[in-house]
Amino acid sequence: MPYKLKPDLEGGQKVIDLLRGAGFKATANTKFDWIHDTFLIVIRMFPNCVPPPAVIVSANSRYDPHFHCRMGAALRPLRYDDTLIIGSGGTVHNLYRNHWTHMLRFCDNFAQPVPPDPWALEFRQALQDAVLNHTGPELRRAVTRLMKHPRYREAHGTDDHFMANLFVAGAAGAPEDVGPNKLLAECWELVNMCNTQYQLGEWQ
Repeated sequence: MPYKLKPDLEGGQKVIDLLRGAGFKATANTKFDWIHDTFLIVIRMFPNCVPPPAVIVSANSRYDPHFHCRMGAALRPLRYDDTLIIGSGGTVHNLYRNHWTHMLRFCDNFAQPVPPDPWALEFRQALQDAVLNHTGPELRRAVTRLMKHPRYREAHGTDDHFMANLFVAGAAGAPEDVGPNKLLAECWELVNMCNTQYQLGEWQ
């Protein structure tokens, strides 16, 4: 891979210490390799330069929403230490419900020959409402409740890509976090997969 990513070993230890201080059994994975879900965001944000040092925090495979909110809350102090916290997940991410024809025939994942299905649009709107209309602890509760939304299982065939939303809600959901939360960008691919970029709070 020609693009040079820069692991932040010192920052990684700081993350481990914060998580352990909050009661998590966090450890370093010295054999972890970069995968597309972890570097695509960085490449797009810093395309023509050496990116800033990065630390990757893994999700817990039990996918407990409250657990991941607490993880984000434990790392919240880093927001005041020149650290950008990114949750790289998905608004609607169910590979079983996507349309693959244009990707397989033409290598075009952004083709939208038909509109997204109603269940995808409904859950996408529910997440947007949760993020844009709530701040502080209400944000954490609103995003957590979405796992009980009647369209959740259609929107997320597995829970892994939703955990990042909970992690970020935890990191930006303290009482003093009053927003504003903004929708900055969005795209649909494979007809039913929605990627949305939010900014929670203001840059200082």
